[in-house]
Amino acid sequence: MNGTPIRNVSDTAAWVAIYRAMESERPDALFHDPYARRLGGARGEAIVRAMPRGAAMSWPMVVRTAVMDEILMRCVREGAATVLNLAAGLDARAYRLPLPPTLRWMHVDLPGSVDDFRDQMAGETPRCAVEFIGADLRDAQARRDVFARAAANGPVLAITEGLLVYLEAGQVSDLAADLHDIARARWWLTDLASPRLLKMLERRWQPQLKAGNAPFRFGPAEGTAFFAPYVWQEREFRSTWDESLRLQRTIPNLWLWKLLNRLQSAHQREQMRRMSGIVLMQSN
Repeated sequence: MNGTPIRNVSDTAAWVAIYRAMESERPDALFHDPYARRLGGARGEAIVRAMPRGAAMSWPMVVRTAVMDEILMRCVREGAATVLNLAAGLDARAYRLPLPPTLRWMHVDLPGSVDDFRDQMAGETPRCAVEFIGADLRDAQARRDVFARAAANGPVLAITEGLLVYLEAGQVSDLAADLHDIARARWWLTDLASPRLLKMLERRWQPQLKAGNAPFRFGPAEGTAFFAPYVWQEREFRSTWDESLRLQRTIPNLWLWKLLNRLQSAHQREQMRRMSGIVLMQSN
């Protein structure tokens, strides 16, 4: 027994689904995901209970979901015809957001994860045209086949919510190159961690995640500049810290963090702002 119900990276989707359910059940909810409690299930609830301060630390996931919803809808208004949702897990955006029926939504994940999601959503009607694709994105040929299919109906918006942090830098590089060269994606929406955040998370959650074979790995010191060699540039960086204040979903003991922030230099405050964020990148 490893002390955590997390068995692999795929289980983290159930964990985050329970956070979406918790937010959806609030009277002042920022979004409504009526499927989240069912999708997260008993395993997701067990993970929240098992993780140190599990329930109290829902705020960054809630902020991430709300901000990504906003940016996704804007990209659709700007002309995105295909959403390439990679490592989609238990993401029900294609069912819960007011998307146009003509939008093509590619829900891509490991075959077992895709089958699980399809089974749980079998009685529900998506808002747009959903394609379920079981593929291991670590397999270069399988990944490129999926990306070539996406490119056939552009402009393409790629989403990698909650994925990059679990990858090695080389895997992220390969993904970035293929999203540009093969998927010909116009936009790439992702979340991004920093080395500082990874160190904080190591102290809090890394033992449980390592035991479940899901350690955090990717947090580039250069931030979004990491993606420049693959012809991606930052269009928008939404700081998790700033957005948590805007949306009023903040870290516990916010007063202490605000005090520490005031005591820091301008450079340190900027580092804190960019410690974690939601990023929209655009290809050159």
